[in-house]
Amino acid sequence: MKQVLSQQEIDALLNALDTGEIDTDSYEEEKEKDKIRSYDFRRPIKLSKEYINTLYMIFENFSKIAGNLLSSQIHSNVDIGVGAVEQVSYDEFIRSIPKTTLMGIFHSKPLGGVQILEINPQFSMQVIELMCGGTDSSHSQNIGDIQGFTDIELGILEETVDVLLKSFESAWSEVVSVETEIDYLETNPQLVQSMSPNEPVILISFTLDLLGNRSFMNVCIPFVSFENIIDKLSFRSWFDFEKEPDVEDKRILEERVMASTVNLEVDLGKTIITIDDFLQLDIGDILPLDAKITDPLKMYIEDQLHYLVKPGRYKKRLAVQVLEYIEEDVEQ
Repeated sequence: MKQVLSQQEIDALLNALDTGEIDTDSYEEEKEKDKIRSYDFRRPIKLSKEYINTLYMIFENFSKIAGNLLSSQIHSNVDIGVGAVEQVSYDEFIRSIPKTTLMGIFHSKPLGGVQILEINPQFSMQVIELMCGGTDSSHSQNIGDIQGFTDIELGILEETVDVLLKSFESAWSEVVSVETEIDYLETNPQLVQSMSPNEPVILISFTLDLLGNRSFMNVCIPFVSFENIIDKLSFRSWFDFEKEPDVEDKRILEERVMASTVNLEVDLGKTIITIDDFLQLDIGDILPLDAKITDPLKMYIEDQLHYLVKPGRYKKRLAVQVLEYIEEDVEQ
């Protein structure tokens, strides 16, 4: 919000203009300079800020889901946070990651193109150690340069990638239903030739905290993946409450709500006895309650008073007859 000037500040500003202390011509020149911005045609900006904000929300949800699932898988707390959502070229992404790393190449329907999940090798080694029975991966801080992963290690890491892809599906479910399928795992980024070097991509960076060690993870999605769903990334369509609800969705929701089970209790009355009397209770003993036999009983649904009822029998079973509906604001 712009700062509001006081009357004294306004008078001082007008006096400075009159005396020539402030040059209006130079101010106009500075204003014109602000309108000029550099633009790199080799890396065109494809998505607006609104769409980037939507993607940030989606992958913030992804980080929470993935953190919970990974923590359950390796039995250690994994904290995942969104670092940044940027528009870069594919070549810039490849040059920003280690020479040897874990890359899961996958595709998601209805998203077009191929997506890439890149996991830092340090985190990968920690996961391997913990899933193989290790209890402390503090030495992973000094693992140095990794030359590659064995077939057994890749088999273990593939399970981790599957967990992350399930989180990917869940995070997108609020916008569009996607089905992910992993194509293959790769450890050498230079061998992944699924995109041209200058192709614009959305790069989502994450921080990974595991047992005091911090590493990184990236999700690379080409712009072509959003072409079929670009309208769904708009806040207006995502949070459009004015549109009519879908009839089929309404019917399914109603069926699920009506089929839900609720806990129902009828309160016969209350009394207070000593522990000694409780221990000496026997068959045939009578406990006086705080209610008369002519008073209606109270029926609770999910611990909330809703009805006054009368006890009785129906087809040789204990039953109650509803006498009155209790408004919510009536004291219990």
